[in-house]
Amino acid sequence: MTRIASVSSRLLASAALTVLSAAGALAEDAETHYRLFIGDHAEGVVRAIDAESGEALAAFDIDMTPALTASASGRFVFAVQGDAAKVAVIDTGIALEDHGDHADITLADPALLEITLTGTKPAHVVEGSGRIALFDDGTGDVTVFSELGLLQGRHAPETLSPGAAHHGLAAPMGDYMVVSVPHDDPEQPRVGLKVIDKAGAQIGEVMPCPAVHGQAQSARVFAFGCKDGVVFASPGQAGAAPDLIHVPTAELGEGNVSTLKGGTALQVFLGNYGPDAVVLIEPGSDAPFRKIDLPTRRVDFALDPVIARNVYILTEDGQLHLLDILSGEIKQSVTVTDPYSMDGHWRDPRPRLAVAGDHIAITDPLQGMVRMISTETLTEVRQIPVEGVPYTIIAVGGSGATH
Repeated sequence: MTRIASVSSRLLASAALTVLSAAGALAEDAETHYRLFIGDHAEGVVRAIDAESGEALAAFDIDMTPALTASASGRFVFAVQGDAAKVAVIDTGIALEDHGDHADITLADPALLEITLTGTKPAHVVEGSGRIALFDDGTGDVTVFSELGLLQGRHAPETLSPGAAHHGLAAPMGDYMVVSVPHDDPEQPRVGLKVIDKAGAQIGEVMPCPAVHGQAQSARVFAFGCKDGVVFASPGQAGAAPDLIHVPTAELGEGNVSTLKGGTALQVFLGNYGPDAVVLIEPGSDAPFRKIDLPTRRVDFALDPVIARNVYILTEDGQLHLLDILSGEIKQSVTVTDPYSMDGHWRDPRPRLAVAGDHIAITDPLQGMVRMISTETLTEVRQIPVEGVPYTIIAVGGSGATH
């Protein structure tokens, strides 16, 4: 894998692009809009809320508490209901159209599409290279479709059958896809990853990645968590199949990566590492892993897509921590909620984080609200009351010119 530029140099380039983009947008009437989509813990409801005003925009009845995933553009939210064997698709009503030096933004009412994705036990939704892959744990099948098809009303999914049923994942990369490989014994964890082509045929050998779980994309690279390290998948040369490289994490001590999130303005990943640590991951670096110990167990974390060096981590004592990617140090810690113990069931109602422009939106299930925290000061600037038990959350939106 080619060594990437340092994080600091990439941040400077990103900042320059941001200035140019802003300059282009100044010629028009620029507006910023963010919306929050919140899954209820007690009932099958997804609520759409204006992040600035707190206005309730819509409430969509579904079958159960969903896992929420947004498309890369933010145009759609997928509400995954594995035990109900379906995925609801919500049009967020926010459309951003790129024009090079600026973007246009248009608003419409959020809406629940008539299209429902079904399966035996649908699970991970992963987007890459303009394709979206939905993995079905109940069959091992992968349903592949495009956001463009949803926008144009010509949803035409394809189904691939790369292996047996298991709790797996699939990541589209160009004309190929990286998929998890189950153990021969269905009671045992997954054994690795393989590359398949558009017809579902395997390309090359299986890359060992014991108990593979968790994936994220940053720039054109995917990262996958393993019991003994991280596998990086990078695009092949001249349209060839992706290259898979396994990098061990033994030097970090006890623990492993099983949840990953990828940076947008720079190529970096953040993963969990045991219950009370996170790890910054920079593929291609001579020292790709930096482990950061936390004062207590981690509840959730999020990367800031705008302030590229910022990571926000909530721990069970109710503290929100600002982690600086460049230094690898926690720069600030503030109390934002009551304590939420990590003891008990993993599905118990606990806060979740989403970044909406210059605010961190934190669900507070026991208080029935979303807390809006300033990314500049980490102080709470307002509270948004939410019906029911607000739990999972996605933020979509951005800035653009209006005509």
